[in-house]
Amino acid sequence: MQACAERAMRYLVGRFHEISLKGRNQWRFVEQLRSNLRAVFADYPLGRMRGEGPRIIVELPDDLPDADAAERAALVFGLQNFSISRQVPLELDAITRQAIQSAAGARARTFRVQTRRSDKRFPLTSVEVDREVGGAVQERYGFEVDLDHPELTISIELLADCALVSDGKRPGAGGLPVGVSGRGLALLSGGIDSPVAAYRMMRRGLRLDFVHFHAHPLVSSASQEKARELAAHLTRFETSATLVLVAFGEIQREIVAHSLRPLRVVLYRRFMLRIASELARRAGARVLVTGESLGQVASQTLDNMTVIERAASAPILRPLVGMDKNEIVAEARRLGTFEISILPDQDCCTLFVPPHPETHAKIAAVEEAESKFDIERMVGDSVRGAELVKLEFPETEAKSGGRTTRERSPS
Repeated sequence: MQACAERAMRYLVGRFHEISLKGRNQWRFVEQLRSNLRAVFADYPLGRMRGEGPRIIVELPDDLPDADAAERAALVFGLQNFSISRQVPLELDAITRQAIQSAAGARARTFRVQTRRSDKRFPLTSVEVDREVGGAVQERYGFEVDLDHPELTISIELLADCALVSDGKRPGAGGLPVGVSGRGLALLSGGIDSPVAAYRMMRRGLRLDFVHFHAHPLVSSASQEKARELAAHLTRFETSATLVLVAFGEIQREIVAHSLRPLRVVLYRRFMLRIASELARRAGARVLVTGESLGQVASQTLDNMTVIERAASAPILRPLVGMDKNEIVAEARRLGTFEISILPDQDCCTLFVPPHPETHAKIAAVEEAESKFDIERMVGDSVRGAELVKLEFPETEAKSGGRTTRERSPS
């Protein structure tokens, strides 16, 4: 870190919790976190990074506003919390002046000062710094001291050659850095559940691409537009992803023409998993991710889920399987996908659905029904005809939601 006397600097001080429990493998998680930080700030190149215990300290460029820095940092999985901090000389007067400045404009009635003294050579203890700086801030603004639940926390980090002062810690995304757990493919329906499922697995370090099955031109393209918007929103947490758009209407028509009504939903889902498994294999993804919740709809009874998953050649992760709808909706609202998901559309999941679908499918009956289909041809045609939409964040062109490019799936 540059000496404090050279010029005032700003730093992102990110703190991690779960990463610090990884023992001798911790370095791998920290390196991924560093890489992800540079990716999410790609349009604002960051300066040097350094580790300081369970923290990462990142030099911020001068042209990056505090609000933008905080918004981007909140997207990075692995950071439990973070601060936007100002660098000052390792002197009590300089620290106090910056603390007073950091508190300026705060709409708070209560506050506290919280000092972490990494360099024990500093002449005052953490408690003494809290008392001295807190007294000056209280005299200036009249805030009341509240050590348990303050409305404003002034954080001070005493390092070997500098002090870093901020107006408190902000909540981070938590979890593990995207990429440390491998790659997966999420089935993105356009509804409420699947974006939440994808988010939860990204938070566990899984890097995801997305696949959306649509029935265009038999229905409108509204579900595709929703899928693009949802995928772009989720891409902010991993900076790049591919959305695969698969035309599924013709497969549904073929199933309708050659199978009994009650089994149609199960057959639809099995074909989706076959296609998704092949797409995952080509993309190097090791697992599929779905938004299924046990018992929520006909295809998600235990019997049907068991029969459906046997068509997949990749393991299936179901992070929402034990959640009810209210819990999923609440998380979708927090994530910011709920309002997109409830936009009206016509997706393939509602096309050709029988009034009384089978809820306890038997594998023998399903396999007998599928014996009438050329499965290899149907899956191959769907994969070859898929459209690939490349998504990137941050934006590198004047388009909302990140830059997108489109291409056809390679044969």
